[in-house]
Amino acid sequence: MAGSRHDTAAPRPTSRDVARAAGVSQATVSLVLGGKWQGRVAEPTAERVRAAARDLGYRPNLAARNLRLGRTRTALLVVPALTNEFFARVHTGAARVAARHGFGVVLYPAPDVTAPARDPFDSARASLDGVLASSMASEALAAIRGDELPLVMLDSDPAHSLGAATVNLDIAQGMRLAAEHLLALGHRDVLHLAADISSWTFDVRRDALRSALHGTGARLTTARAALAVDAARTAAEAALTASGARPTAVICDDDVLAAGACKAARRLGLHVPDDLSVTGFDDLTLATAVEPELTTVALPAERFGEQGMDTLIAVLDGRTPEPRPLPVRLVVRGSTAQGPGPRR
Repeated sequence: MAGSRHDTAAPRPTSRDVARAAGVSQATVSLVLGGKWQGRVAEPTAERVRAAARDLGYRPNLAARNLRLGRTRTALLVVPALTNEFFARVHTGAARVAARHGFGVVLYPAPDVTAPARDPFDSARASLDGVLASSMASEALAAIRGDELPLVMLDSDPAHSLGAATVNLDIAQGMRLAAEHLLALGHRDVLHLAADISSWTFDVRRDALRSALHGTGARLTTARAALAVDAARTAAEAALTASGARPTAVICDDDVLAAGACKAARRLGLHVPDDLSVTGFDDLTLATAVEPELTTVALPAERFGEQGMDTLIAVLDGRTPEPRPLPVRLVVRGSTAQGPGPRR
């Protein structure tokens, strides 16, 4: 019969029920389910708590806990734009880790790298716990006052970062690998097709390339272009038709620029890689969509986002993570071949 005491719902399981089932204290349950057990609770015990919570169907009351702690459990991710596949992958990795820790991620893609940004919050400090931001979106970060919150910077100069911590890829090593690959193939006349953006990450690429070619007898010229295929094609065409010896290889700051360089070569009647070798940087889907497929430096974008969010959560917990650049690797495909010089 409706309203009978026999039809009442079963009581919602509590943390005390989980503690009793796992044979631990409620404090231990809070540590494990709050993601703060590392170094405090043994792994087998933590797994026992998680299993008990799953078996009982226990879900922490996040709203009550957040109110008690004065937290929203929300992080802001500031990136240049999700139309860039690399940053879409970064978001995927960051969101995965955030969900594991009971955090939500608010995405703030800047309109473009240099455009002024509008503050999406009346008070960022009241709405967010922390910020994870790309150095390429630093203008947007300043506009939304994200540097007033706990901040972790991605792809940023560790010596001059606004953040409490930085997370970086080993960009310098990636450029060295690309340069050494071209040198090994005998290329001694190299064009650097550089991103026309003032950003630490591209400064690192430039400096690493110059260092890798120094003392090798190679000649390095530079052309700059916006991060767009047509802009890269125009810049590459001008550089490849300039007076003097034509470069035999183009080393690009990212895969989009490399696609533009390949288009320039075709328009000039040059065959990639027989007449001109081209390397990219990022290993986007584009790298295998062009023909020939691009030799490029693969960046672990999702892992980058994961480590960034892990670091932000550590900062919010009062820990200071040790900065360790994530390794990158060179993927050799069909866009590079033997040059006119001797192999190294």
